[in-house]
Parts: sequence; structure tokens; C-alpha cells
Amino acid sequence: MSTIVDTFIAPPCSEEIEILYQDEYLLLINKPAGLLSLSGKKPQNLDSVHYRLVKLFPGCTLVHRLDFGTSGLMVVALNKAINAALCQQFSQRSVNKVYSALLCGHLNDDEGVIDAAIAKDPALFPLMSICAINGKPARSRYRVIERFSQESEEGTLLPLTRVQLTPETGRTHQLRIHCQQLGHPILGCDLYGGLLQPGTEHTPRLMLHASELHFVHPVSGEEIKVRHTSPF
Repeated sequence: MSTIVDTFIAPPCSEEIEILYQDEYLLLINKPAGLLSLSGKKPQNLDSVHYRLVKLFPGCTLVHRLDFGTSGLMVVALNKAINAALCQQFSQRSVNKVYSALLCGHLNDDEGVIDAAIAKDPALFPLMSICAINGKPARSRYRVIERFSQESEEGTLLPLTRVQLTPETGRTHQLRIHCQQLGHPILGCDLYGGLLQPGTEHTPRLMLHASELHFVHPVSGEEIKVRHTSPF
């Protein structure tokens, strides 16, 4: 059995967490790209969404996570009961999440579904892999917003597609590996081919942003629909 060796050390993140909504039960925040959701085991990886927020809101807990490189919307519970209620919504897949992304190349189809099971492989850590035999079911929908070309630092034209991504399941790295499977990795994705095409090498971040979150407030029963415009 392979032992997982995590060598990742997060560079310092100077961007602040933006609190978009707050009541006595929960927070809605905009996470900056380049900030861990939870602190890592290494002392250098102490800074995180939770580490920062717990100083202001003792007892707060994360209901879900975003990858280090992903920016955007997160809901944070301010007590254990709210955490349990929100976690139930996530596990029942009644929470809708929508992401904005820039993909390398021009997609042929205007919309589609990626249905490909995802598995953990300690030998490949931190990469996940597509595996029909050992993987857990994973399904994502995509819709093209626009196709365009952007000039790189070297002066070459880089074809890109702006898409809206809707994960129907919540596997680790799901959108990143599914876009790679589609043949159009997310621009700036270091793990799944988003820095390999000429002109992509100096992309400053992973071009993935959690732009919409729909859930039911666990106390008021009100349907919460929040949107946050992508910064790219």
C-alpha cells in the first residue's frame, strides 16, 4: 500500500476573505484564490479560510471546501447544529453549485455532460484519476458562454472558452479532471494540463470561480440564491 506524501507548501495569500452575508447562524463568503480552505498539517500551511474566520467567529466550521486555487462562494456554519443541517443538504445533493471557468481551446459543443468516475490513487497523490472500475460516480454539466482568443506574453494567440460548470456530484478535483477528460483543461490548472499549451505557462491562477450557490436556510427555511461575478 502506498503512503501519501504531501509536499505542498502554500505561498502566502495577502488577499482578504470577503464576507458577503452574515446572520447569527451562517456566513456567506468569497474565498480568494491561493488560500487553503482548511489548515494543513505543516506549520507553513496554517493560514486558511477556517484559520482566519475562527478568530472572528469562534466555533465556526466549514460545511464544504474549495480547492486552494479556486476562488468564490462558500457557506460557513456558525454552530454545530447549523453545520449538521447544511451538511445534510450537501450530502442529499439538494445544494446547487455553479462555477465559472476558462478552458484551453475552443469547445465544439455549446453544452454537454461529462460522466466519468473518479478514483483516489495514493501513488499519484495529489492527482485523482478517471477509473470506471474503482472510481466513485461523478457527473458534471457544462455550457459555453463565449469562445475567444487572448494574446499571450509571447505574442501568440491563445484560444479560450468561457464556460459555466455545474457539478452534479462533489468529488475531489471533479471539475478540473472532467475538463481534462473533455480535452479542454481549465486554464492555469497545474495538475490536469492547464499550463501545458504554449502561452499558458505564466497564467497567474487557476481560472475557476464558484459563482453561484443555492441552498435552503436551515432556520428560516428561506431559499438562498447567491451569485458572485467571476474576477476573470
